[in-house]
Amino acid sequence: MLGNVAKMLGSSGLCVTQSVLLQSSRNTFVLKRRFPPNLYKKNQKPGKLRGRHFVYDLVEDTTIKKKPNLEVVLTAFVEGVGSKGDVVSLKPNEAYNKLLLPGLAVYKTPENVAKYATEKDEKETEVHSSAYAQRTVNKLESLILAVVMNKDHPWVIEPWHIKLSLRKAGYYVPDSAIALPDTPITGPDLLKQNKEFYCTVTINNLEQARVRCRIHHWSTEPSDRLPYVFEHWKLDAEPLFGEGSPAKA
Repeated sequence: MLGNVAKMLGSSGLCVTQSVLLQSSRNTFVLKRRFPPNLYKKNQKPGKLRGRHFVYDLVEDTTIKKKPNLEVVLTAFVEGVGSKGDVVSLKPNEAYNKLLLPGLAVYKTPENVAKYATEKDEKETEVHSSAYAQRTVNKLESLILAVVMNKDHPWVIEPWHIKLSLRKAGYYVPDSAIALPDTPITGPDLLKQNKEFYCTVTINNLEQARVRCRIHHWSTEPSDRLPYVFEHWKLDAEPLFGEGSPAKA
């Protein structure tokens, strides 16, 4: 009977060995003895180490150590980063995934700095005034600007009205950078309530953003105010001058 059991165990797959994939990991731990052993003289036999001598304190763990920034040279304009030939310093993951892998940058070496350096003539014809100008254009063009005008007194919309409305929205723009439509916009006129028109904002005397503006009438007398519309910027609005009304550059 014992022989049969031995045969069954031998024929079974209980002792089958499986291959294990071992992959090395580049981890470094710096340790320090909590109780260092006593020093001994030259040619003297070292003393026996005790259990307390094998108690260590962790000094540094490279797995949680912050990696230094990586310097790369841009090979093309990257919004929010820089222009061609600029040397930028970014976190390693961001530099690898957003710049090096797509081919928008190369490692910083003297050869690459000289190769991708932007020439003076190229800077003069560059279409971006700064790394963040295009981002500002995108923000302004996605904005629906509420231009609040007086309901009780006559007015004509001027650049400083748009300037104050932009300031309320968190943008500081000088009057000289704002261009209104050629046709004057006058009021008060309730037929123009919540209607849209475009104005042009020039950034750094180069980029231009077309900002959507909506007229809203406001009265200092609470009894004369128009009913409040909840989240009015999400509603559709009619154009004031027809679709695609131009604004002066």
